[in-house]
Amino acid sequence: MIAEGSIILFLGFAVLLALGAPLAVALGISGTAVILTEGLGIMSVPTNAYNGIAKYPLLALPVFVLAGMMFERAGVAVRIVRFASAVVGKRRGAQGIVAILVCMFLGGISGSGPADAAAVAMVMIPSMLKQGYPKEFSATLIAAAGSTAILIPPSVALIVYSVLVPSASVPALFAGGVIPGIMAGLALILPTLYFSWKNGWGLDDGEETPSFWESFKEAIWGLLAPVIILGGLRTGIFTPTEAAVVAAFYCFFVGVFVYRTLDLRKVYEVLVESAEISAVVMLIISLAGVFAHAGSTLGAFDAFAKLLLGFTSNEALLLTMITIMLLIAGMLLDAVSIYLVFLPILLPIMAVYKWDPVWFGIIMTMNMAIGQFTPPMAVNLMVTTRIAGITMESTVRWALWMVAAMMLSLILVTAFPQLALWLPQSLGY
Repeated sequence: MIAEGSIILFLGFAVLLALGAPLAVALGISGTAVILTEGLGIMSVPTNAYNGIAKYPLLALPVFVLAGMMFERAGVAVRIVRFASAVVGKRRGAQGIVAILVCMFLGGISGSGPADAAAVAMVMIPSMLKQGYPKEFSATLIAAAGSTAILIPPSVALIVYSVLVPSASVPALFAGGVIPGIMAGLALILPTLYFSWKNGWGLDDGEETPSFWESFKEAIWGLLAPVIILGGLRTGIFTPTEAAVVAAFYCFFVGVFVYRTLDLRKVYEVLVESAEISAVVMLIISLAGVFAHAGSTLGAFDAFAKLLLGFTSNEALLLTMITIMLLIAGMLLDAVSIYLVFLPILLPIMAVYKWDPVWFGIIMTMNMAIGQFTPPMAVNLMVTTRIAGITMESTVRWALWMVAAMMLSLILVTAFPQLALWLPQSLGY
């Protein structure tokens, strides 16, 4: 049986969310209320709020956010789109493939799905419209492709996962996300090509195809960014946190001195916006520490895990149930929030079945990626539909195709764990 305090914790959290309270507030108030009613010691609230964010790997989070925003404002997306267009050429479905490839590449810089989707949508939606792609399809495709940013390193979501699951290191998670991230992105090419050929999208719009070498020279500084970040991590020149700092300075140098698209005012604006985004994430993580302390002290998470295990002893069926639960949660919450809410419940189940923490982290993140473009609360779709000037309801028919395509990748990675584990094991993580 789940104790009364545990019921208050979960029910209070659910009611606050239903009333529209911010996630951080819901976590903090429900956790504090249980600590007070159960006499767990009120001084544990500030202690656990501080301990929640006093973790070295979290230093990388705000700096990667800053680096990603700096590159977006520097005009890297435009130059990479031109280069990708030169590589792919002009044919049916070409612009759709360009959008997918650019989203995947920028994901290796920003680590944020919404930021990735916004940068590509601003550049790609007008050009795709010229070639016959409906706005609804373009916005959905870019939102779906942008979701790969939380899989392809450096990923802000995977950094948070590593903090909550210390047995999964950041380098191992980064390496583990590469193949599933590429698979998820390439899966989107299937519906893109099908609908492009069926509807004649991507016919010649009368504009010249960009020169390969000219566009390559313009894009080279952006193309080098993931090489520097991931190469430095692999060779051990710097840690993930130091890699974030290197990335931020590199982005600053390219934007200010190479492309000259960033002036002091724009740099200041980027610093302010990235600080605001990071502060919101850190506040959620901090107050989740209070919620986690209350739940773990009461044994609420273990009790909830036993309740789930009581439904079935079949590992495959349980994993399917968890996947469905995470997909639904992904439609309503962002990846970081889902980790903070669900991991305390799922960790005991992971221990029972001896699931590899890196593999399970990638599975969770793939579910979150799909949720980012699945209505009704798809965060990536919110961004792209606003840029395209359309309603989210109009994208549902296309979103279902994209979800089906990416679900194929998720099923493969779930069924064959080596797709996520081969690279980290090969690299010695």
